[in-house]
Amino acid sequence: MADISFRVGLRGRPMHPAFLETIAREPHILMATFEDDAPALAADLGASHGYYVSSARNELPAAFHVTDELIARMPSLLLVATYGAGYDTVDVDACTRAGIAVVNQAGGNAEGVAEHALGMMLGLLKRMPEAHDAMRRGAVREREAFMGRELTGRTVGIVGLGHVGSRTAKLLRAFDCRVLAYDPYLDEDTCAERGARKVDLARLLEESDIVTVHAPLDNATRGMFGAAEYAQMRERAIILNTARGEILDEAALFDALESGHLGGAGLDAWAQEPPPAGHPLLTHPAVIATVHTGGVTYESRERVVIMAAEAFAAAARGETPPRIVNPDVTARYRERWHAAFGGTTAAR
Repeated sequence: MADISFRVGLRGRPMHPAFLETIAREPHILMATFEDDAPALAADLGASHGYYVSSARNELPAAFHVTDELIARMPSLLLVATYGAGYDTVDVDACTRAGIAVVNQAGGNAEGVAEHALGMMLGLLKRMPEAHDAMRRGAVREREAFMGRELTGRTVGIVGLGHVGSRTAKLLRAFDCRVLAYDPYLDEDTCAERGARKVDLARLLEESDIVTVHAPLDNATRGMFGAAEYAQMRERAIILNTARGEILDEAALFDALESGHLGGAGLDAWAQEPPPAGHPLLTHPAVIATVHTGGVTYESRERVVIMAAEAFAAAARGETPPRIVNPDVTARYRERWHAAFGGTTAAR
């Protein structure tokens, strides 16, 4: 392979040192890190073939989101890789129009998020947040006021049976749970292989003691859960969201908890992250609230940065990178790669 320099731009420092350690072993990659100043942005990011971008829309300044505007300032850009499974900071359609491949790190944090969801299930069923709140206020009179339920033998509905949903289903086997799944992209046999029975959303809501959301945010899932869906759920059912905040209507969820119809909520994803301190759901005693930390574990962080680094390494070698979320761009991506590097190797 002829000597090339595949330039990768990164704002700030990666979230785990394994990213740079992995990149250092790839002789054809030249890293360029930058902060918020315009000269560095123009010189380093503007000349990059790859862009490693945060998936957290509220943590990344809008100027660094991958939009038509930013793409216009990056004529050499071939590949965008996000930090995690999400790509909220990337306009995928804009990238496709420009011939830019977008890859995520789907599956890298599945263990962390699935364990987070399981922990929330157990904590809510045993009413830990309510007991903690009462103890803090000195309002405990009798233990029976916090009578809990056991997870064993419960029906759990999983919305989105991808990497995280599948891992969650597997963990639930230890509790002999009946697992239902709503995933319009999977057939019955695939759902069964992943440990769940495929059903429609209405049946899942009606039969589940616990509903846990592991779906991506797109036009089909945005606002999927509102007052009507909460009303369909079983009395005292629990809902968890470790996916994306905009999937759930937070105001309607608060109302469903206040009315006593729902028994609890575990929220790791919010419409605004972090949610404002005065958010009503933060004060509700039947809510476990975390700030999108399900996948924030040492192990998950190491896995996802290595996956991203290896995707850039594949691109630098002239290979088609894995996990492309806009596969229609592949042919155009290959053409642009060859135009940039003179066909020094056959992209495959």
